[in-house]
Amino acid sequence: MRSINLRSANLDKIDAGPLSVKWSARGDRILRYYIDIRHRTMNLHRELGAPELFILQSKVDALLADWDAKLIAFETKRLFQTGKGAAEDLTAEAIRSQEQLANILTHTLHVDDSINWESLKDGSSYPMPRAFPVARPTTESVPEPMYEEPAVGLWDVLLGRKRALIEEAESRNAQAVAAWRQSEILRKAAHAAQVENWEEREAQFWAEHHGKKAAFEAEQAASHEKVDALRDAVAQGQPDAVIEHASLVLENSDYGGLFEKSFEVQYRPEARLLLLAYGLPAPDRLPQTKAVRYVKATGELVETKISERDRKNNFESACYQICLRTLHELFEADVNANLDAILFNGIVEAVDPATGLERRSCIMSVLAKRDDFCRIDLGRVDPKVCFKALKGVSAASLAALAPVPPVVEMDREDRRFIDARDVGSTLDHTTNLASISWEDFEHLVRELFEKEFLTRGGEVKVTQSSSDGGVDAIAFDPDPISGGKIVIQAKRYTRTVGVAAVRDLYGTVMNEGASKGILVTTADYGPDAYRFASDKPLTLLNGANLLHLLQRHGYEAQIDLVGARAARPSN
Repeated sequence: MRSINLRSANLDKIDAGPLSVKWSARGDRILRYYIDIRHRTMNLHRELGAPELFILQSKVDALLADWDAKLIAFETKRLFQTGKGAAEDLTAEAIRSQEQLANILTHTLHVDDSINWESLKDGSSYPMPRAFPVARPTTESVPEPMYEEPAVGLWDVLLGRKRALIEEAESRNAQAVAAWRQSEILRKAAHAAQVENWEEREAQFWAEHHGKKAAFEAEQAASHEKVDALRDAVAQGQPDAVIEHASLVLENSDYGGLFEKSFEVQYRPEARLLLLAYGLPAPDRLPQTKAVRYVKATGELVETKISERDRKNNFESACYQICLRTLHELFEADVNANLDAILFNGIVEAVDPATGLERRSCIMSVLAKRDDFCRIDLGRVDPKVCFKALKGVSAASLAALAPVPPVVEMDREDRRFIDARDVGSTLDHTTNLASISWEDFEHLVRELFEKEFLTRGGEVKVTQSSSDGGVDAIAFDPDPISGGKIVIQAKRYTRTVGVAAVRDLYGTVMNEGASKGILVTTADYGPDAYRFASDKPLTLLNGANLLHLLQRHGYEAQIDLVGARAARPSN
């Protein structure tokens, strides 16, 4: 029987049953052909019939062509429904985000912010396997060969061959049994060896896991002891433990993904004062979507943004709420009364619209005393008014990102800092800066920039000698607009400084949270280095710039790269 061809652009969505027929009563001819067809995507079903195959084929072709056309409309409608549904979902999400912004402070009032020390402990068990994963070797014995009686006929008896046939059968059987016995010996020996090897591997497997379990439990117990030790140290008011405790509290604070938290914590035990520099979200990092609609004509989802006024109000409200929420969480979690007061400095890193460069600014600062703060009913306050009542300092509009002087300055101590050494007094016009030691060059650069920043109250500290790369000095410029933390790297090179060194400096600036980076070298920079630094908060000072700065501050020296290369060919 011939078959029906399915011709469609969407055959992967079509199911067709077998061709069936209806015979005449006498069974001598076909009266009608049938075929069952289904469309899985649109959930359609038709049974077609025709007296002739070609008619049935034409019906099938017409049906599939119609279904192809309907599928286009169906998928367009479904796309619209999907897009519309997605728009509704995104709009609902936008509304939730705006509500989340409005409830930053009230959210924490229903949360116990104290640290559950037991939750910091790993309560898991070592995942001991239930069984050795390799099956025990098995073997099957082969039955002993049976003696087979020889076929002895009448002529064998008459001709006297019976005896020979029996002996021959017995001999064959004896040989088969002997071979079987030898085979059994070998089989059993091989199986015994396999079992022995398996048992050794199993024993090794369990020994390894018991060893790992013991190590796991020992490490777990040690970690539990560290948690207990930290808990006890916090209870005793040990400064490092108080800082770690505060960090745990801040890390546990759940903002539902509104922004990425960052903070720096310090503690002054003599005053029971916790100092906190808290990274506030930049205005453009907060949710700004008001609604989402689906455009049927283009199939696009189009966002409607909140107004500029609402954007600024949201940012200001979020900042004041974050400040009060953070103070509340830290005071509430301080069950050991280590904190009499908390300094909150709100820091924002955002693009300065005037320069297009990243700027780090303290835009709000408040020193809250425990007794005063704990008398406040945070569920009923206006966050901004409350902040001001605590004698907090901020600009009239936080959205302007105007820097303010902190109520209390954070300590600038860094364990990497080392005592400065005077190098400038040893210089004269014969000193080749390209030949002095790395350490002397780094101290000289620190000394030079200290004089540069001295007029505006800045300071420069040199770090552990890094020979090449890393942070060689940190400058603190108190200028509220152009100042901040500045990373200085000194490279006493005799050859061109490549772009890699400039990239490293930029990465260090980002990691240090600095506002600027300065790279000082006795040589010069390649074009790629200058190009990379051109749109970043980086300053590249070459040998000529260095000599000019030295002369401006009363130092004399020279730079002879050729002479230095001759003395140190590898530089």
